[in-house]
Amino acid sequence: MTRLLLHACCAPCSLEPVRLLIEEGFEPTICWTNPNIQPRDEHDRRLAELRRWTAANGIPLIEADEDYGAWESGVAPIGARERERRCRACYALRLAEAVRVARAEGFDHIATTLAVSPYQLFDTCNDVLTRLASAQGLTPVIRDFRPWYPEATRRSRELGMYRQNYCGCRFSAAEAALDRIRLREERRQAKHRA
Repeated sequence: MTRLLLHACCAPCSLEPVRLLIEEGFEPTICWTNPNIQPRDEHDRRLAELRRWTAANGIPLIEADEDYGAWESGVAPIGARERERRCRACYALRLAEAVRVARAEGFDHIATTLAVSPYQLFDTCNDVLTRLASAQGLTPVIRDFRPWYPEATRRSRELGMYRQNYCGCRFSAAEAALDRIRLREERRQAKHRA
């Protein structure tokens, strides 16, 4: 098996990538570094769920540094108006730390669970991972896990995992809340027309 460091944003999004990567011949170690997740209780709740799941399944977990100040000074000022630019900066901050850990811990391969969610910017995330990994002599393992998102959702519910309803930062929380309001209104209007 080939050792691989897998940056993880949460336990539910880790389910299918871990399963598929193991089937492919990789031996994943999870790396947690997510200074974007707010508020602090949300961050701690996601990390606790990841700790529980990795421990129960014998998956090694590395809790890497989280530079909240760098997120606030380098990502937050971009704000809600420029989502692609904001997410690119956020991916870069988190994945740069994962790449640093991979190099320090002797991994040759690196991937991220961010590629499982259809709400993430798949091409942007993988572009950032490829650039950072390649610059440090690591092999980025790019996989489109999005087709398995429904399966990850189903399995995480069966396992009773804590599931969040936004990416993690305060901007994504606001965007998700607005999306939910819009969808409720569309359903209400459709029901009213029927």
